[in-house]
Amino acid sequence: MNDLFLGFDTSCYTSSVSCVDSDSIIHDGRVLLDVSAGERGLRQSDAVFQHTRNLSKLVPDLFSGADGSNARAIGVSGRPSGRPDSYMPVFLSGKTVAYSIGAALNIPVYEFTHQQGHIRAALVGNDQLIDSRFIAFHLSGGTSDMLIVDEEFNIDRIGGTTDITSGQLVDRLGVKMGLRFPAGKELEKLAIHGKRNSDLILPSCVRGIQCSFSGVETKAAGYLDKGADCSDIALSVYDCIARTLAKLVINAKSSLGISSFLFAGGVASSSILRSMLSVRLSNQKVDLAFSAPKLSSDNAVGIALLAMDQYGKSNSY
Repeated sequence: MNDLFLGFDTSCYTSSVSCVDSDSIIHDGRVLLDVSAGERGLRQSDAVFQHTRNLSKLVPDLFSGADGSNARAIGVSGRPSGRPDSYMPVFLSGKTVAYSIGAALNIPVYEFTHQQGHIRAALVGNDQLIDSRFIAFHLSGGTSDMLIVDEEFNIDRIGGTTDITSGQLVDRLGVKMGLRFPAGKELEKLAIHGKRNSDLILPSCVRGIQCSFSGVETKAAGYLDKGADCSDIALSVYDCIARTLAKLVINAKSSLGISSFLFAGGVASSSILRSMLSVRLSNQKVDLAFSAPKLSSDNAVGIALLAMDQYGKSNSY
């Protein structure tokens, strides 16, 4: 039997557990937190309560029939990112369960960041990037960071948004259109039926490897207030994000000399965005890789894989 590795991630909007081995993803359990219609998020205290309730239902299925005695290590998201001031109470929910199970099984618990988990999950199916230097975009409701990842999987933020994130842009405008939060999937459905309208083009604000989306939100909200078609605005939003990311890629390649790019996070799961971005960069001699759609949104698979990686380094696994 293969050694097993467990992962726990309790982000702002998803409770996630996972079990992996060196060959496969054995279990990938997730429950979205409930956000009331019309709301644009949850208070941390409400999220912690929901995580506590969800984990009690997710943990019993963690091994999916595999022999739990083969568990060798546990990974858990301890905070959002590697920034010194990065902290959210929601991650305490996963840490409590992870350390409790680790003590019961007498196996090590390794802490990682939520962001590291996203990047590691995005490497599934993109083996060409493992042990190499590349730039990753982490695009979600909580971040739109440009990151440089080295051969040892050290991650440093080098650019990205200076105000709201691409995910916040999508969610805020989606809620304004009457969609449920998080709004990404529903907004993309609208965008599929949208028509390109030169009167509804949204600005792409990029300076070097920094970008801004707050002005885009204001402009799009103004169009909606004037009665613009929601589908057309949805399409324009994704077009704006694609143009912005394309500029960042071109500028990063020019300034840093790196031509390999990985896109991770919930926003990166959009098939429309992937298509637009690929077309815009088709002649730029860059290699684009995208996380598997199922592993783009919040999950604990990447955290479990990081636990496996760390255990291997510590034990010559």
